[in-house]
Amino acid sequence: MSVTEGPGARLQALFEGHRLTPTQRRIAHSMVRRAADVPFLSSVELAELAGVSQPSVTRFAVALGFDGYPALRRHLREVAPTGPTPETGPYNEYQQAVEAEIENLRHLAEVLADPEPVRRAGRILADSRPLPVLGLRAAAAQAHGFAYFAAKVHPDVRLLNEGGTMLHDRIDAAAGAGAGALLCFALPRHPREVVDALTHARETGLTVVTVADSAFAPVAKVSDLLLPAAVGTGLAFDTACAPMLLGRVLLEAMCDDLPDAQARLEEFDTKAAARGLFVD
Repeated sequence: MSVTEGPGARLQALFEGHRLTPTQRRIAHSMVRRAADVPFLSSVELAELAGVSQPSVTRFAVALGFDGYPALRRHLREVAPTGPTPETGPYNEYQQAVEAEIENLRHLAEVLADPEPVRRAGRILADSRPLPVLGLRAAAAQAHGFAYFAAKVHPDVRLLNEGGTMLHDRIDAAAGAGAGALLCFALPRHPREVVDALTHARETGLTVVTVADSAFAPVAKVSDLLLPAAVGTGLAFDTACAPMLLGRVLLEAMCDDLPDAQARLEEFDTKAAARGLFVD
């Protein structure tokens, strides 16, 4: 089976075009994360996995056009005739968190088998002068990391990592200075302020590119281009290896559309050496 035919990609295609409730988006997200196992789960097991009621799983299947969950499961077994993920040993809770992140990265690899969405996002971001990068609360670190490296190759990057009454003003200032796009990192729990900010950004004419934990995240409806990368939920606080890696991939795509990116990097290295910035 090729990467482009992976179970996660097939599930994603099944959900596309359906208007799902927040509870149904949660079920869909859980199914994508456990794509190889889902065809072999009962409705009760899927409900426990998603943290919803069993009737919610039934309503979800009907929303997708099936008579009920058994019909949905039969369909999944027909289009993904593979066995459930084999047990690999008695992992402790820390190892389980690592294994979950590895699975998130595998799913990201499936998504990136079609590179066009990332390449399109790279072109959009490279053309924006300035380039505002938004990330609040849990996503602030992702936005900061992207902005730090992007500033090495992009002439004007503006980090928006603090909320409050000034956030809309800073978006307005970026748009007034000529920005054509805004990049947002959005991770659970999704602050209402981020949804409001993206709505305002689109109203000002900015194209919103969003890196989020799921294609069904609340920010999807206020994004022009959403790039999904799942987070790990096995520890007390979510882990975000896949969103971080997707951010670096997006940086690479942006560099491809910045003709002077390499020259800027070489200039930085020359100045860093002259100043003795690094010990290595």
